[in-house]
Amino acid sequence: MVTLDRLINVLGGYGVRPLAVGPSRSAELHSVIVHDPADSATPVGDAVLAVGVRELRRAVDLAVSAKATVVLVHDPADRPGSPSAREAAEVATRNGVAVLLVDAGVSWSQVCGVVYGLVLEGRETESGRGPSDLFALADAIATTVGGQVTVEDRMSRVVAYSSLQQDADPARLDTILGRRVSEPVRRLFEERGVFRHLGTSPEPLFVAPSPEHGLRGRMVAGVRAGRELLGSVWVTCDEPLKGQRLRGLTDGAGAVALHLLRSRVSSDLERQVESELVIQLLEGTPDAASLCGKLGLPPDTFRVVAIQAHADDERHAAVLLAYDRATTGFGWSRAGRSTLFGNTVYTVLPCGEDPAPARAWVAELQRELPGHVRVAAGIGGVCDVTQLPAGKQEADECLALHVTRQGTVPVDYDEAWSEILLQRLRTAARAGRQPRRGPIAELTRHDAAHHTRYVPTLRAWLEAQGDLGAASAALDVHPNTVRYRMRRMSELVRLELDDPKTRLALVIALAVAE
Repeated sequence: MVTLDRLINVLGGYGVRPLAVGPSRSAELHSVIVHDPADSATPVGDAVLAVGVRELRRAVDLAVSAKATVVLVHDPADRPGSPSAREAAEVATRNGVAVLLVDAGVSWSQVCGVVYGLVLEGRETESGRGPSDLFALADAIATTVGGQVTVEDRMSRVVAYSSLQQDADPARLDTILGRRVSEPVRRLFEERGVFRHLGTSPEPLFVAPSPEHGLRGRMVAGVRAGRELLGSVWVTCDEPLKGQRLRGLTDGAGAVALHLLRSRVSSDLERQVESELVIQLLEGTPDAASLCGKLGLPPDTFRVVAIQAHADDERHAAVLLAYDRATTGFGWSRAGRSTLFGNTVYTVLPCGEDPAPARAWVAELQRELPGHVRVAAGIGGVCDVTQLPAGKQEADECLALHVTRQGTVPVDYDEAWSEILLQRLRTAARAGRQPRRGPIAELTRHDAAHHTRYVPTLRAWLEAQGDLGAASAALDVHPNTVRYRMRRMSELVRLELDDPKTRLALVIALAVAE
């Protein structure tokens, strides 16, 4: 089962936009009708694909006759905003029919693949059933073109390959074994403009051999849904493909597009359900224990992991790839459950007192990402299911610390709690007006006016808990200098260093001043 809202959201990524939306986007869709111009009878169903119909009013009338919830119209003759389009939208709204306009660059076959996958396979997909076998399709393409075939996604990760491996070159073997194109070969393709060609041109491209990279010749065709690049199909060949072999590659790329679309729909359904449940847990809910059961999480203690990923030349692509890797595989095969919120991936991990498993999980995720992607991560403290909102806050605070410590291991709350507590105190103190008077304010003004170093000296003395030797070593001065400065400060301001509460307040004030 899929709702109208979900259908609209998914199709929005493929150049489909709503002209009119019925009274309820929560309506459930259970059946699909493809309009047949040769058939005078109109069957009844929830989603109508108005194939061959370009007049909006006629498409709406078909949907009303079919008692449908939504109708899809491909490249309509009525322009949005025109009187005929407004009339059709009014009729559709009055009859509770949503009208979706399909971009001219998206074929009916691709739309059918997505709609059928969502409406007819939604229940099976949520329980773990995937799309048809891409490996079998790779074998079929290999037979047609007479060469070894590899199917890759847009991040150069292998999603399928043909079974024939005889005379495979080292680059192909490395790609299959590593499940992605190796970095040296990827850099070679970038230098030759292969990826730029795939992103801008629908035409297949021949990639010349490179013996130093263990690479025979390749013919590559982009896999597209409308204008969006989904991946690519690669054929090992010593010269450019021509005639029937070239047509076999382009036709095969079109078939792969349908498979990848249906695969995306399958994973999107799983991820949508998981993401919404995880967000509820992180925001706090009295039904937390029940949600854990729905997510397949054990009744255990947890840690929340917050991850951000960046790549200089790929806006948003890195964090989307991190989310994809965090949610790859069936739920039961993954340790945690994840959601993407803003530019951060949050994962709820079953975890005990030791943060080592969470660190290992982050390290494994980072290994799955391309080498040019930078990752920052924060690991919250141990919490039960009702404390996950606090765990998320701790993970966010640890993530913020890790961003300032580039090149270090992820920050976990167990080892960074003192820094985080001071940061919370700074934030709380800055929420109100800063005191214009008081020891720290007065000493700061005195240092600025007379070039003294009373504030750093007081900080060192407090951090050394009154040990003159340790404070002087931190400041790289003689102990008598520290003793003199402390005496002068007590003459200038009222310190009351014998009072524990005053010392604590001074530490907080100094932390805020930083």
